Amino acid sequence: MRQTFMANEANIERKWHVIDAEGQTLGRLSSEVASLLRGKYKPTFTPHVDTGDHVIIINAGKIYLSGNKEQDKVYYRHTGYRGGIKSVTAGELKAKNPVRLLETSIKGMLPKNSLGRKQGKKLYVYAEDTHPHAAQQPESYELRG
Repeated sequence: MRQTFMANEANIERKWHVIDAEGQTLGRLSSEVASLLRGKYKPTFTPHVDTGDHVIIINAGKIYLSGNKEQDKVYYRHTGYRGGIKSVTAGELKAKNPVRLLETSIKGMLPKNSLGRKQGKKLYVYAEDTHPHAAQQPESYELRG
């Protein structure tokens, strides 16, 4: 009888990936990065264990939004006070803070629990083409499609 494999901290192997977001579509990039952060592509994937990799995204300011999303897609947040709802369009957010646009999109595709928050901390997004993670020897990652 064969036992089902269960990953734990002793047998998890994590890699570092660098992804260039220049010219990439926001949603397609986000879904693939979320899969990398969760570790779903690995044969050792275990749903209740963080088996994912670290992901560095560069050139976040050059991401592409298809259709009319720059004007039509709206992000909401609340200050915590009555009547304190704030909204910003995707185009405004991209111009002001492209890092937050990408982080919001990717973290929205992760589980909404403590495991998802732990996986979200392995995401590093930079608006320019430089990053301070050279010591981790990240590998360049080619997106599918």
